[in-house]
Amino acid sequence: MEQRGIYFLTKDERGLEKSIDNLQYLGAMNHPGGGRNNIPDRLKRHFFSLNMTPPSNRAIEGIYGRILEVLFNPKKYTQEVIQMRPYLIQATISIWDMVKRRILPTPTKFHYTFNIRELARVFSGICNVAAKPEYKVIEKCLNIKDKIRSELFLITLWRHECQRTFDDKLVNYQDKKIFGDMLDKVTKE
Repeated sequence: MEQRGIYFLTKDERGLEKSIDNLQYLGAMNHPGGGRNNIPDRLKRHFFSLNMTPPSNRAIEGIYGRILEVLFNPKKYTQEVIQMRPYLIQATISIWDMVKRRILPTPTKFHYTFNIRELARVFSGICNVAAKPEYKVIEKCLNIKDKIRSELFLITLWRHECQRTFDDKLVNYQDKKIFGDMLDKVTKE
């Protein structure tokens, strides 16, 4: 008996052995803790286990340093903006490291996992603004009513992207205040 691609057993077929050939399972999991439970070893033995460690800070600096190097080239931007590149990379890695060490997941806040995707979101937001040559947002910031230097605008943009990425994940004011204090500290440094 078939209904919408789903097979149902009739009364006569119940109890008969069915075999499924060429079926593969793929599973992914995070390390237990912070509201995540461990699965039994009897189940894990059926899977090939692969542990992916996050890249080192030096590797992250190399990845995003190269992206920003291509994006902030001397043909488009002034030397002041280009000199902000290493500060943006260091500040982003620093805030990411502080957040993932300080704001930990709990059973009620199980989504407080901060991995390399958050770094990508921060840099992606900066790149989206910087890569639009037709708008020239960073260059034209001197033309707005409250004149602001390009490098200060870039810091403001970075702060906005960090808040959009990290702060939007947080669920209570206490955690948001902790993040705000960390962001202020990193910005001053």
